[in-house]
Amino acid sequence: MSDTPPEAPKDCPLCPRLVGYRETNARAEPTWFNGAAPSFGDAKARLLVVGLAPGRMGANRTGRPFTGDYAGELLYGTLKKYGFADGVYRADPNDGFTLRGAMITNAVRCAPPENKPTPAEIATCRPFLKARIAALPNLKVVLALGSIAHESVLRAHDLKPAAVKFGHGVEALLPAGYTLISSYHCSRYNTQTRRLTAEMFEAVMARAKALAA
Repeated sequence: MSDTPPEAPKDCPLCPRLVGYRETNARAEPTWFNGAAPSFGDAKARLLVVGLAPGRMGANRTGRPFTGDYAGELLYGTLKKYGFADGVYRADPNDGFTLRGAMITNAVRCAPPENKPTPAEIATCRPFLKARIAALPNLKVVLALGSIAHESVLRAHDLKPAAVKFGHGVEALLPAGYTLISSYHCSRYNTQTRRLTAEMFEAVMARAKALAA
């Protein structure tokens, strides 16, 4: 059994490139969070949402996943619409917004340059993802946002990416007994190009809610 905790230390030293980027950001913006962003949500979560990594202007700045960047608007709004959240999301970690029966985490906990972690960085951070999943006793559904999150969840269960090919709305029963559902990432690029529409994302969230009931 791994002794890796479900949350990385804020000053996690494991990935030199990400440490360097974090230190550069801290020098430029010393009032920002500038650390490994912790998961956010309900310890009794039935739904775990897994993103890629903190954005420089998002969780790297605010310290809360998907808070402060465009992707959070769609994600948090949809979570609230389907009963997984309370309060008003204002893109501020002090807005009082809370998750109910859900938690959000990232496959990589530190912000990478250009939002692109390397395969080695994804692998190095995976034990934290694995521990985070294992620490949720009521978990029923994992919602992976994007192909990297999808593949990292599979590998956290000792499955190869080829076992379940990524696609929007793809479902797979994981060895632990809960369901993986995958979605295109709710990034600005995907929504502006309409690769992912609000309706598409809501359909995935509605399915996650049904399975998490």
